[in-house]
Amino acid sequence: MKKADIKIYREQLLTLRARLRGDVSQMADATLKKSRSEANGDLSSMPNHMADLGSDNFEQEFTLSLMESEEGTLDRIEAALERVEDGTYGQCEQCGAKIPKTRLKAIPYAIMCVKCATQMEQD
Repeated sequence: MKKADIKIYREQLLTLRARLRGDVSQMADATLKKSRSEANGDLSSMPNHMADLGSDNFEQEFTLSLMESEEGTLDRIEAALERVEDGTYGQCEQCGAKIPKTRLKAIPYAIMCVKCATQMEQD
């Protein structure tokens, strides 16, 4: 892969990492802020009805699930940046073939070519 292409993908990865880190931090802050206000007895944020309490619990669990998912994506981005540094970025970890540029544009942290990813999903 050309150095110019690698530079573009590296910038994409860095931008995506920065955005996801901001999203995760923002979600964590919002969840912690809500939990603290409830723990401190802030009645303005306390639900008045059992259904509201259930909705609040669901929202908190959903937020935590999203945070976990984004943390996994951040891990994959970090691994992709390491592959950029060691010169293996853009190679399928399964078969060793080049990952097509269109796939890397869509998923810059992809570790497998389309064929191998499809095979893995079917298994």
